[in-house]
Amino acid sequence: MLDGTVIKELGAIVGPENVRDDDESRMSCSCDATRWRGEPDVVVGPRDTAEVAKVVTLAYENSIPVTPRGAGTGLSGGSVPAAGGIVLTTGRMNATPRIHKEDLYAEVSPGVVTEEFQKLVEARGLFYPPDPSSQATCTLGGNIAECAGGLRGLKYGTTRHYVLGLEMVTPRGKVLFTGARTVKSVAGYDITRMMVGSEGTLGFITSAVLRLLPLPQARRALSAGFPDLETAAAAVSRLTGSGLVPSTLEVMDGTCTRAVGEYLKEDLGDAALLLVEFDGMPSVCDDNAERAVTILKTEFKADVRPDVGPEDRERLWRARRAALPALARLRPSALLEDFTVPRSKLPAMAGEIGKAAAKHSVRVAVFGHAGNGNLHPTFLADSKDSDEMTRVKSAIGEIRQVCVDLDGTVSGGHRIGLDKKPYLKLDIGQSGYEVMKSLKDSLDPKGIMNPGKMFYED
Repeated sequence: MLDGTVIKELGAIVGPENVRDDDESRMSCSCDATRWRGEPDVVVGPRDTAEVAKVVTLAYENSIPVTPRGAGTGLSGGSVPAAGGIVLTTGRMNATPRIHKEDLYAEVSPGVVTEEFQKLVEARGLFYPPDPSSQATCTLGGNIAECAGGLRGLKYGTTRHYVLGLEMVTPRGKVLFTGARTVKSVAGYDITRMMVGSEGTLGFITSAVLRLLPLPQARRALSAGFPDLETAAAAVSRLTGSGLVPSTLEVMDGTCTRAVGEYLKEDLGDAALLLVEFDGMPSVCDDNAERAVTILKTEFKADVRPDVGPEDRERLWRARRAALPALARLRPSALLEDFTVPRSKLPAMAGEIGKAAAKHSVRVAVFGHAGNGNLHPTFLADSKDSDEMTRVKSAIGEIRQVCVDLDGTVSGGHRIGLDKKPYLKLDIGQSGYEVMKSLKDSLDPKGIMNPGKMFYED
């Protein structure tokens, strides 16, 4: 536990009511959406940048670990306080965003809920594309720290493509502004890009300048059923190879489709589903949707529903976002993986997942952002069954190696955190690992910012 003097100093900075060391508060910040757990000594809720800087300075002077935390919806253990210390939350840092419509950017605080921000800008005729599955509860600061993606990643990219500038507090407690409020800026090192996806290991983000787009005039959605995941995966690379760029291109295998149907009490069938959406000018959407339907029907004999109206469209995306909670109901444990390969190799990856599951006699369901080549094999097991868990881990290990061999990455969207740090070197190599570690050490020589994450020594 922290020294009482430190607790009093923290209270003097943010107010005693915003410093909590009771069991309930500490427990509530001990986990994210994974199996990882770690209790902090204290939970601190700053109001603004000045308070964050004072708290981090105090922590640095006393070598106290600091774990930044948004809504705790992450999928890699990134916001779990592995070394105890201070959890620094963004809940009070949720000022109304300032939208600059003429310049197509917004200034936001880290505690603003992503979906609320999206609705706010859309009411102004603007568009913020990143849409992680947890958008109803996750926050913009966490999205930036994790470089969140989402269903629209194929056409619009991920969070890193929308961050123009950041205000941050360094591990030494210094306030720094990176980037600009302009679309073009090439002055100095791109510290902004380095901070996006740094998982809170290089500093605490206190505000951001986010790029906005005009709101698309129209959307057209369709769904297509396939006999198996491999065929659906082949259709993905065919669609994108034909020059079509859907705003959304998602996949669920038959196991996932059935589970979601039962979860939502809707009849989704039991086929592998491809969910496709185009946005933009109405005439362009119509033409693209028609071309996609022709390819899917004539070349893949898919069962296509080409005229999905607004109500059914929302139903489809609700179904896709329900994939993980639906699967989590099937067995005591659901181990979610995050593999990404080039789209042309998606069918091979889908096949290897099935082979590994069969070889080790484990149950797996697959969904994901197929347009990005990003699949989420979810292993359904019982963590108390040691034999089954050994087989699951063996299957995951084989699939992970296949992913790298197919020119892929072991973390397409969920980051490294605690969950994947033993495999970072597999992805970026020893030299890349050493460069990253040297950057961390130079900015955070005491190692206080989100310690225990990302880096793993054999």
